[in-house]
Amino acid sequence: MKVSDFNYELPEELIAQHPYDKRDEARLMVLNRENQTIENKIFKDVIDYLNPGDCLVINNTKVLPARLYGIKETGAKIEFLLLKKLEDDFWEVMVKPGNKLKPGTRVVFGNGILKAEILEVLEGGNRKVKFEYEGIFNEILDKIGLMPLPPYIKEKLNENEKYQTVYAKYDGSAAAPTAGLHFTDELLNKIREKGVKIANVTLHVGIGTFRPVKVENVEEHSMHSEHYYIKQEDAEIINEAKKNGNKVIAVGTTSCRVLESVADNDGFVKATEGDTNIFIYPGYKFKCIDNLITNFHLPESTLIMLVSSLAGRDFIMKAYNEAVKEEYLFFSFGDAMMIK
Repeated sequence: MKVSDFNYELPEELIAQHPYDKRDEARLMVLNRENQTIENKIFKDVIDYLNPGDCLVINNTKVLPARLYGIKETGAKIEFLLLKKLEDDFWEVMVKPGNKLKPGTRVVFGNGILKAEILEVLEGGNRKVKFEYEGIFNEILDKIGLMPLPPYIKEKLNENEKYQTVYAKYDGSAAAPTAGLHFTDELLNKIREKGVKIANVTLHVGIGTFRPVKVENVEEHSMHSEHYYIKQEDAEIINEAKKNGNKVIAVGTTSCRVLESVADNDGFVKATEGDTNIFIYPGYKFKCIDNLITNFHLPESTLIMLVSSLAGRDFIMKAYNEAVKEEYLFFSFGDAMMIK
């Protein structure tokens, strides 16, 4: 299986640069695997495809305003991207320009309210750093940090909250679980009122989600690792739906990856915490999820491979070409797809 099997032509003007003013007014393409049909809807219509007793699984991770701009003692400008909290005030960060930041270098952010010292160079060129500050770290980030938007979004984001889901709760992501950006509190309440259960998982999205596949053969790709956990009460909600023969609908590839990482062969899950580097591509047999709500993904990415494993590569490529023709908007701030 070649990476090029998952390529498609996308006009640049179809890459969404701004979030929707009304989240649930995005477009929704519905793929019916059984009938091989495609419907064009509005996202709020998603409720019509959910039934009482079904379980919608959302990822309640919260994106850190993880992009920091500072200066070295020499006056040189430096950019940090927080990737992973190692312990207390020690972090793994991506740095620009990397070749100038040797161990012992100090960097100042926000006129001195945050300082950092480079401790060591890590594998891949990232740095281990120690931050120094007074007060609460996350409050300082809220003041001086910027949202780590993907590289294909060139426009400035005026409101950080637009790159958070309405149910974001636990800090830790370097990117948003973007399928969830389409939900509003009002829509979620209507879904609950219909008798659909909502369960949470937490997977902190790493910057590796944007890493291109650099090998020719799909099977040779090495997937990045991301931290997740699922609580007992949420595992029980998911298992109840499975036991009763109702559907489990994952919101986003991140929720899907958690469920498929923790599920047993019968599709039941348990409360647990860990790291997953699960790589889902055609040939994979799904254990837990029945349906998936997702966005439109980059050509030749691991995410388009994941959706192809659920709906079939030919059907997905047909749907993506249809989406281009119908001028859907793509990627993080773009339109949505439901695979049922």
